Amino acid sequence: MSITTRIDDYLTRQNIHFTSISHQHSNSSYGSAITSHIPPRNIAKAIILQDHQSRHLMAILSADRKIDIRKLSHSLDLDLHMIEERQVYALFSDCDEGAVPAIGQAYHMNAIYDRQLTELTDVYFEAGDHETLIHLEQQQFAQLMKNTMYNDFSYLNVH
Repeated sequence: MSITTRIDDYLTRQNIHFTSISHQHSNSSYGSAITSHIPPRNIAKAIILQDHQSRHLMAILSADRKIDIRKLSHSLDLDLHMIEERQVYALFSDCDEGAVPAIGQAYHMNAIYDRQLTELTDVYFEAGDHETLIHLEQQQFAQLMKNTMYNDFSYLNVH
């Protein structure tokens, strides 16, 4: 499948320079880090949340971290919870199941990213399949996220 047309078009329209990296098939962002020999902290994953009014929010954090939904809910003064997988598949029908690109804007979805991602020189995320990553240098990631909220809402996951 490689990069979805929606993501490729969005990045092009936003003048975001990126490269794509092929890797062996994996079933998770953490697995993509392992198969592509990229530190898991540099892989941005997307978690789709919903508030009490059924509005969606994409939380973006590193593959080696877990989301603290309670902390995020408190900081945004919202009652957030993860949506069911079948709902994710419907929202991202142009992607392989479980390979959601960490670009909420391309899907007209509000997003928030974890502050830890601002400390990285390079950021990678799923391109819509389980065998391709998109690579952005920090300057390009910052440009992509310029109108996106950020906060501290994750903790290190020990594997």
